[in-house]
Amino acid sequence: MTSSPRSRLFSRGSWPEASRIADVLRQETVGGVLLLVATVAALLAANLGDTYADLRDTVVGPASLHLDLSLGAWAADGLLAIFFFVAGLELKREFVAGDLRDPRRAALPVVAAVGGMAVPALLYVGVNAGTDQLRGWAIPTATDIAFALAVLAVISTHLPGALRTFLLTLAVVDDLLAITIIAIFYTSDLDVVYLLAAVVPLAAFGALVQARRREWYLLVPLAVATWGLVHASGVHATVAGVLLGFTVPVLRRDGADGPGLAEHLEHRLRPLSAAVAVPVFAFFSAGVAIGGWDGLTSALGDRVTLGIVVGLFLGKTIGITAATWLMSRFTRADLDDDLAWIDVVGLAMLAGVGFTVSLLIGELAFGSGSVADEHVKVGVLLGSLVSASAAAVVLRLRNRHYRQVDERETADDDADGIPDVYQSGD
Repeated sequence: MTSSPRSRLFSRGSWPEASRIADVLRQETVGGVLLLVATVAALLAANLGDTYADLRDTVVGPASLHLDLSLGAWAADGLLAIFFFVAGLELKREFVAGDLRDPRRAALPVVAAVGGMAVPALLYVGVNAGTDQLRGWAIPTATDIAFALAVLAVISTHLPGALRTFLLTLAVVDDLLAITIIAIFYTSDLDVVYLLAAVVPLAAFGALVQARRREWYLLVPLAVATWGLVHASGVHATVAGVLLGFTVPVLRRDGADGPGLAEHLEHRLRPLSAAVAVPVFAFFSAGVAIGGWDGLTSALGDRVTLGIVVGLFLGKTIGITAATWLMSRFTRADLDDDLAWIDVVGLAMLAGVGFTVSLLIGELAFGSGSVADEHVKVGVLLGSLVSASAAAVVLRLRNRHYRQVDERETADDDADGIPDVYQSGD
């Protein structure tokens, strides 16, 4: 009697999924570079005078519709809804038609994402125990995939496709958990009437997309109405983006192969999200006036800042690595032959690059413009910098090995462009 072969962690996914994720990663990398540029511009502007703060705090919009918001709030509540709509499309596609529809493949990134969010939160709580700053416990739990991929582009590493796919998938699950946290723990003064009213345009939007209607003049007004009513209800408006994304069908009505409406909309809107929505949010959110050496030491002496740095760097590293190791122990799975545990540690460090959602949760926890919120920004920037630097060292040390793996993966391409490993069904 022969025993069945042991399963492998970080094995290659299906060829269609690997090909699609490669396209997504290229777009996210460009978005990450723009995000980095916007962040540097915000930091410079915030420390060169009062013009930046005056611009960020300029209020526009009708008060009668609860939309008299500052430009910074419009970026966080409005533009980020586009980012979360794309995230909703990605989430639904992954669990309906992607490799995550297979529970065995979904288990690893889901467990790793949970570990990568639970440990940072616990470390933040431990650092801030006994203070009134515990409301920021969720700040270091988020991973910014665009920034993480920008780091990979900067250090020019040949990270194997399986690890890149895992990083993106982990970030997708991370987004789902972050959205849940925002909806449950950072909603105040709930107005049920407005929330119920939002169901009407949301249902109409869902009916149209289920009928495969793509006309922008039909969909956009309903999406805006849903967003406005959710915003007025007290639930953070970005949740509306996710709900709208979840209504879009993934599969084609005729059952044929090819992109469905969700993938079509994701393809159209991802550049807008990565190149406009997220960088503009970063510009209005990342600008912190350091106030010289005294201001920096004040921020570093705040346990909020320390808790975020510890959570992003140590929390993500420990949480993701430990969760992955536990998965291997309980499932009796081995790492792929091309990988070692130091690769998992490096990837876990890279996941400590938290930015977009971390800054958003910081604003929700402490209020935009508060001293604590300014220290949140310092903590997120510093924690992300430490995580990115440590990951760069580890991954660069392994880059020669990664290059050899990459050469083996690409050397066996057939005439149709599909590597033999996928032809064999592995």
